[in-house]
Amino acid sequence: MVVAMRRQFFRIAGAAVVTVVLGAVPVVGQAQQPTYNFSPVNQWDIKLTAAYWNPIIAYVSEKSGVKLNLKIGRTSADTTSYVLANEVEFVFSNHLFSPQREQLGWKVFGRRNTPPLQGQIVVPVDSSITDLAQLKGQEVAFAGPEAFVIYKVPYAHLLAKGIEVKPVFAGNQNGAFAQLFSGKVVAAGGNSQLVDGYSRREGKKFRVLWSSEPFQDLALMASGKVPDKDMKAVAAAFVGMAKDPKGREILHQASQEVGLAADAYFIPASGADYAAYRRFYQSAPASLH
Repeated sequence: MVVAMRRQFFRIAGAAVVTVVLGAVPVVGQAQQPTYNFSPVNQWDIKLTAAYWNPIIAYVSEKSGVKLNLKIGRTSADTTSYVLANEVEFVFSNHLFSPQREQLGWKVFGRRNTPPLQGQIVVPVDSSITDLAQLKGQEVAFAGPEAFVIYKVPYAHLLAKGIEVKPVFAGNQNGAFAQLFSGKVVAAGGNSQLVDGYSRREGKKFRVLWSSEPFQDLALMASGKVPDKDMKAVAAAFVGMAKDPKGREILHQASQEVGLAADAYFIPASGADYAAYRRFYQSAPASLH
């Protein structure tokens, strides 16, 4: 059974890559089954993002009776632009907690039960750089201008310390690390969860120059235009994966693909879990809102 499920997982994941690379599939409504776009932030490159999420949303769609369509751009900023353009109904994101965006009416209903995230500034373990001050005037890679943990948090810290760097936006965390280990930049902003996952997948070692306060993992959220019954059905399907052998195996395989722990299940959450994000915006430069 496990072997069959693994084959099914890779068939689904592979199909998702083609779908996403060629562009978002048009949403075709069905009389009995609502269809919504689901946009998770690009934490990895397109291939890994699709490999992780497509089997999960296929399961959630089947269990909830609410069809979800994966809609992601080529970068995290592209994906967030779909959300801000009102083209998406469900997200997995931490880009919606600024004072302005909280007015858009998105509602938190879940998150992964992973350890809190920390924004980090990292260099290769054998780098000659051992102190943040050495980064002054240097090129530093970040995922993109929308990336909260990977860019906004570490960049705000650098600004507060008077350390001016030249940001290079690589599109996602993997892209930032590719530039780091190719020598194109001297350091990179990081998400502690993705730093650890990259180390496990790629065998690369980092030296962490700085870590931020902890922030909860990204939030599963629904737009205010989603009927309550549909949001509750989707939430129940996400949370129920850990209790269903089929759902649990899908999560295990998806997590293995991206370097997450095998028990990275989904649990209920609310906006109160994201107070640290709101605190950040109270003192962050306006340019990072």
